[in-house]
Amino acid sequence: MNSQLRHLPQIDTLLQQPPIAQVVAAYSHEEVRSALRLTLDALRDDILSGAAVDLPDFTSEGFARTLADRIEATRQPNLRPVINATGIIIHTNLGRARLAPEALQAMRDIGARPSNLELNLATGKRGSRYDHAEALICQLTGAEAALIVNNCAAAVVLALMGTASGRKVIASRGELIEIGGSFRLPDVIAQSGAVLKEVGATNKTRLSDYADAVDEDTAVLLKSHTSNFRIVGFTSAPSRTALAQLAAERDLILMEDLGSGVLIDLSPFGLRDEPVVADILKAGVDLVMFSGDKLLGGPQAGIIAGRADIIAGLRKHPLLRALRIDKLSLAALEATLRLYLPPHDPLSRVPVLQALSQPLAEVEVRAQKLAASVEVMNGVTASVTPSAAYVGGGSLPQQDLESVSVVVVCDALSPEALGDRLRGGVVPIIGRIHHGKLWLDMRTVTDDELPDIVAALGAIATS
Repeated sequence: MNSQLRHLPQIDTLLQQPPIAQVVAAYSHEEVRSALRLTLDALRDDILSGAAVDLPDFTSEGFARTLADRIEATRQPNLRPVINATGIIIHTNLGRARLAPEALQAMRDIGARPSNLELNLATGKRGSRYDHAEALICQLTGAEAALIVNNCAAAVVLALMGTASGRKVIASRGELIEIGGSFRLPDVIAQSGAVLKEVGATNKTRLSDYADAVDEDTAVLLKSHTSNFRIVGFTSAPSRTALAQLAAERDLILMEDLGSGVLIDLSPFGLRDEPVVADILKAGVDLVMFSGDKLLGGPQAGIIAGRADIIAGLRKHPLLRALRIDKLSLAALEATLRLYLPPHDPLSRVPVLQALSQPLAEVEVRAQKLAASVEVMNGVTASVTPSAAYVGGGSLPQQDLESVSVVVVCDALSPEALGDRLRGGVVPIIGRIHHGKLWLDMRTVTDDELPDIVAALGAIATS
């Protein structure tokens, strides 16, 4: 052991070796020094652990190539495209909504050249970034005005801070939601400077509960769509129309944290519990806050839509600058919203809606294609089986979509090891372990992604 430790060279000595000097010239002195340190530390740890260690020829071209490979690995992007074969369409861990080609092109155009982000081309004077998509949002939702920030959580904070700071916000106990990342509505209300007044019970809240809680310090009635859970059984809640009437009678603001935010009716596809933004505003809600990157199918954004006088006040709030949307997201959002206008059909142009509405027969064809390609591989088998896909992203809990999966079995690998290999490939493929096997759900996979899956499985079969 001690003999091998004595044969580990000094880093400065190695840096003077001609093959390693060539690596320094190709990369940088610090990168090579770091790679050498990591390599020597790993060898030292193996020796000290008592493992059998074959020391490399530190002066060889092969060792230099190993260093170069290690440096190249560190230069690979951390944020990478993956193939989502989980069956969860809006997967928060996988970046939520796919963007439409039109949205991607808009981002390229605005990112590649200067733009009129805050310039009014008609007057030549300073303009507002919030004007570019406002008219589209109003057209699609029936809102009087709209404001866009960087995500829905920011929209909720701004709306509350701008209308209820130092005053009371009345909310039903059954709607005090928590979303991903321990984002809890009561905490958000507290951070906005407002005071939460809980009413009702977990499963039942009456209009009278809201009415009895109103006093001279009350500013807002807050409704939150329970988009990521469902309470069933002995339940009740007042309608939006009833709450709107109460708010109008008491000179209060009724706002709703919708969370997701869909612009078209999804009930024809069996998804009946997600309210359409336009219907919420028609019911008399003053402000509604929703996301751009969930069911709307665009980039990360938070949209506040509703009464013009309230929106005008929020535009002047000093917090808005900290929450503002960037130019690339704004370009993608505008392009996505335009796909909801005639002659476009959003079901065929917005990828999230495509995945939700795609006929099961088309999903099955994709599964059969993949299974047929896998069946010719040695040591790997594939079977096509019905499965359940989900909307995800905190939307439509307990409502699944009919789907079809390819169940892959590799003779030489456990399901977990097979999943690890696919996840660690050139193009990472993310499936799910179900009933002790690896399932690749084809509702969240596109036809263009099939060759990458076939190539990855083929590489595993021949390794």
